[in-house]
Amino acid sequence: MSGYIDVTIETYAGKNTTSSSGVRARPVKGQGLDISMNVECSSKMRKSYPVGTKFLIKAKIISKEGGPEFLYAHYNSPYKVVE
Repeated sequence: MSGYIDVTIETYAGKNTTSSSGVRARPVKGQGLDISMNVECSSKMRKSYPVGTKFLIKAKIISKEGGPEFLYAHYNSPYKVVE
């Protein structure tokens, strides 16, 4: 998995979001990543735990068609609950 790094993320209730569940994810402070960066990851993972849960995932920074950078983790990638 070239380019993937370990990242701790947390879920939050997204307002005015395109996420179908309304639960978004963002990187946790202190990792050298912009905490306003979106995370594309498993919706099942996000919906299965309370908002505010932290996860350790493997993700990579990407952008689509010159848009803003975001973290991408395959929807079926393993994860670990850290809080």
